[in-house]
This record gives sequence, structure tokens and C-alpha cells, in this order.
Amino acid sequence: MAYGSFSQFIAALEKAGELKRIAAPVATELEITELADREMKSPGGGKALLFEKPTSNGAASKFPLAINTMGSRKRMAMALSLDDVDELAQQMTLILKAKPPTGLRDAWNLAKQGMDLLHARPKHVKDGLCKEVVSKFAPGEITLADIPILKCWPQDGGRFITLPCVHTRDPDTGERNVGMYRMQVFDERTTAMHWQVHKVGARHGKRYYERNEPMPVAVTLGGDPAYTFAATAPLPDGLDEILFAGFCRKKSVELVKCETNDIEVPADVDFVLEGYVQPGEMRAEGPFGDHTGFYTPVDDYPVFHITAITHRHDAIYPATIVGIPPMEDFYIGDASVRILLPVLKMNFPEIVDIALPAEGVFHNLVFVSIRKQYAWQAYKIMHGLWGAGLMMFSKYIVVVDEDCDVHNTSEVLFRMCANTDPQRDTTFVKNPTDALDHAQTVATIGSHMGIDATRKLATEGHTRPWPELLKMDDAVKRRVDELVKQLTPHQP
Repeated sequence: MAYGSFSQFIAALEKAGELKRIAAPVATELEITELADREMKSPGGGKALLFEKPTSNGAASKFPLAINTMGSRKRMAMALSLDDVDELAQQMTLILKAKPPTGLRDAWNLAKQGMDLLHARPKHVKDGLCKEVVSKFAPGEITLADIPILKCWPQDGGRFITLPCVHTRDPDTGERNVGMYRMQVFDERTTAMHWQVHKVGARHGKRYYERNEPMPVAVTLGGDPAYTFAATAPLPDGLDEILFAGFCRKKSVELVKCETNDIEVPADVDFVLEGYVQPGEMRAEGPFGDHTGFYTPVDDYPVFHITAITHRHDAIYPATIVGIPPMEDFYIGDASVRILLPVLKMNFPEIVDIALPAEGVFHNLVFVSIRKQYAWQAYKIMHGLWGAGLMMFSKYIVVVDEDCDVHNTSEVLFRMCANTDPQRDTTFVKNPTDALDHAQTVATIGSHMGIDATRKLATEGHTRPWPELLKMDDAVKRRVDELVKQLTPHQP
């Protein structure tokens, strides 16, 4: 079932026991961050938090604030109306491997898959609930000052919108993009737009700069959480995030045109910020306490001028915080990897599984397990991943055999230490790096390291017999399982 509103998702979380309401006033300056950080770092990601009376400079906002709504495996699955995100990964696998039907059952299954793809196509509507209230900054109408935007960390340069879905369009092809880029609030009607050089939004902006034309931009907040997930997912270049959101939610996204520009946005979101970016206009942005666990320094970024704010009557402001892991973004990123793994497997069929451990803050560390068949196959996978979209930022890639659980960091580190000769089994390459990586000598470029922790073949230079890994017989395990049941005291 798709969610018709963000508040509907919040209600579902509350019914499932996954939400805590906080009725007392809590400051958007640092206090919400401290409460949310404690919750995110509690076992399993804690609960979602709904702040009913967020305050800014002592004044209460009329909009509630929700945070950590996708900060656990369960809530991430609920955001996509699933019991487990692996269900969507399985459907992705079926679609990618679809073959001509050989019987009635095959035809029916293929038809069902086709229906899911039909849902991905958006619909165009004339009006939407996102326009129940329209502000063009006449006296008494809302501005950014009325929205409970967080100042997350003590040294942040100001308040930052942290869960924005930023809608842009290529001026030549009309191809749209929905990305997530933090936005520092400068005043009641302007923000920064944190378009890093590698992002699609920056590419669209460059085309407008070359034309010397203002770039229309719309930012949506809230609505079905599938929109937020689609904006964060590292989709293959050219795959429309609106189509992907429709596929995820099993229902077409209804799009409505903005009031002051011609960008189309989902009609059921909570807030829409409409406006433009002026070519060549830059302004200092930052510092910002980032997902790396460090502050990103001040740098120049484009300025977003807001020409209108529209919102629902029952709007809830969605927010997140980033910092030293684990935090909410870990669960969102983990879901992306699991759902898009079939796409990687289609290109690299030897891949068994991939994990991005929390300690690696997404780009710094990647674990990959493979079915190894030939010498140096691990290096083929490393180079393939470094050439695959945002995987190009992966600072360290560790490749292990298929019998290693990549989601068990301790097991991977054991294999890495036991199965490698550092000189023989490592490689260094030059590649683009994440703009947020402060360790690189030069911003956005640097080196990456690959580690082959698989069993070595004679053709890889290891001429001695490779030892067997210690492992108990399955039959013995089953007998001991039964023995343990007999020894366990019966609980009345």
C-alpha cells in the first residue's frame, strides 16, 4: 500500500509501536539533535520521534517535526510498505531476469511484473494537497522562519534542511532528476544548494550556466517516504527517481506543476519550496556536521532563491541528522544496497553479496563476497565497482569468498587478516573521491585501495596447499541443537 501522506506513514509507525511522541517543547537548536542521536544509537535504531512542539529561538512552530522515521530495518521496510526490503530486491531480480513465457503460469507472473512497471509511470494532475496553503511572501504568509528547521551541531554555520528532495531538469533533454542535497538557510527566502561537482543537479546547473539562464528548482519535503528513499538511492544515471518511487510504492506518482515555475512535483507532499538558482551566484556555505563524523568546512555553493512555499494543512516537517555512525542514514543506505544488488549482480554475476558497514560511512569501506572461479577475479570486481556510479567513491574494497558473511564485520576482518599477504593482495588506483573526504591531499581526487581476501590459487602465486577453514559438521550441529533443547529448563 502506498502512503497518501507523510502523516499517514507516521500513523502507521505509531500503530506498530515504532513511534514516540514528545509533547514537551524542544528546541530545534541542538536539543532535538541530542535526543535524536541518543535514540538512533540505541539498540536496533530506537524509535521514530515526533516532536509536537518544536521551538526556534523560544517560539513554537505550528508544524510538528518527525525524525528517525526510517532509522531501523523494520521502519525502512514499513516506509516501502513491505515486511522486508528484500521483497523489493526479489521483484527487481524477477524483472531483470524476465524471459518469454512458456506456459500460463509464466505468462501470469510476467503480467504481474508488467503491472508493477505500469505503476511506475507518473500521472499528471491539475491540483494537489501540497497546495492547500500557498505563500508568495505577502504579509502574514509563512517563510522559512516558520518551519522548524534544525541547527544540528554546535559549530554548524546555521540551520540546515536535511531531508530535501531537490527536483531539477536538464534544459536540453527535459530529463528530470530528484536528488538529496543539504540546504543551509541564509534568510527567510534564500538557502544554499549543496551541489557537489559529481552530482546530477550540478550537471543540470552547468547547462543553465552555459545558457546564462535562471535554473528552475523545486524542493519537496514529506509525502510518501518512497519519494525520500528514491532521492537518496544511488540509481544508475538516467533512471528517473519518480519512476523508481512509483515502482517502489506500487502506485503511480501524481505530479502537479509548481505555482511559480514549470517544475512538476508529487501532489501529496507536505511542503514545496519553489524558486530558482541564478547562474554564477555563489555564497559561502558551512560548516556542517556531516555523515563522515566530522565538520565539512566552509566552501562556496549556488544560492537558491525561493519564490513560493506551499504546504498541506496537516503538514509535518521531516528531518534527519547525520554524524558519527550508526545513524538513520545507515538504514536508508543499507536498504539501497539490498534493493539495487540485483542490478550489480546482472553486470557481475559472481557477486554473492555486498555490505557497506556503518564504520565506513558509505563510501569509505565496502565488503564484497564472490564465487571465485579464476585468478585475480577479485581485482575484476574491484575495478568494476570503482566504475559503477557512486561506487567510484569507495576508498577501500575488501573482496572475500562466498562462504563469508559480509554483514558480519568481525568475520570479514578475520578473513582479511588471515587470507592476505599485504604486498601480493593489495592494489592502489587513482579515482575521483567524495567531496566530503577531508583526508585526501586534493579535494575530490585521490587513491583507493583494494584488498583480495579470497582463498589464493596456484596461478596467483600461492603454490602451497590452502588450508581448510575450521567448520563443524552440520549433522553434529543438529544433534547438539536437540541436546540443548533437552538441557534447557522448561519455563511454565
